[in-house]
Amino acid sequence: MILFGPPGAGKGTQAQLLTQRLQVRYIGSGVLFREHLERKTELGLRAAGFMNQGLLVPDEVTIDIILGKVLSLDPQAGFILDGFPRNLNQARALEQALEGKSRGLDKVVHIDVPEAELFRRIGGRFSCHWCQAPYTFPASTAPGSKDVSRKEDRRCQNCGGELYQRADDSPEALRQRINVYHTETVPVLDFYRERGLLVDVSGAGSVDSIHIRVLAGLEQGPVSEAGFPR
Repeated sequence: MILFGPPGAGKGTQAQLLTQRLQVRYIGSGVLFREHLERKTELGLRAAGFMNQGLLVPDEVTIDIILGKVLSLDPQAGFILDGFPRNLNQARALEQALEGKSRGLDKVVHIDVPEAELFRRIGGRFSCHWCQAPYTFPASTAPGSKDVSRKEDRRCQNCGGELYQRADDSPEALRQRINVYHTETVPVLDFYRERGLLVDVSGAGSVDSIHIRVLAGLEQGPVSEAGFPR
């Protein structure tokens, strides 16, 4: 399956919950890029050459990195894609690769969130430097705010890594990212809608309530928020 949504929609959080519940592999484009860069692989060095110049990594490099991981999985293994495909060219490459392996996508989940809510959320959004686990805080309790003094409040609960806020989460950068999402990625939703794979889910409300909607869209059976698994 694929998770879609604008910046701040909560894809990372929902992906973590889904991988635990469904016992499938998580494939995040950002995580894979960092792994290739840290290992200095041929693809990582090619990507770094563009990133160091402030340029977008070309589709062919991105496609090779993601498909290399997808196609290395056992044919029976499930997976969740997050951050890929970002445009129609990448979507077509993924479809062709999966057809060549005699498998296809089961669902494409689109988490839809109003723009005003995206700006509110991302102001308090942080990630773990090591495992990339996402965290969201009210502005007054975000790491670095005057109300947070304990060292452990700035550490990941999973691995103890330091929390940080991405430079591209500033209001100006977020506006640009949302514009790019509408221009390049929203057309991909129609691509999957035409194939009968797309499920639109409201991203409003609590993490639990959103997860219940996602599970319903995946036809995982009835789940009540009162009985939400932890």
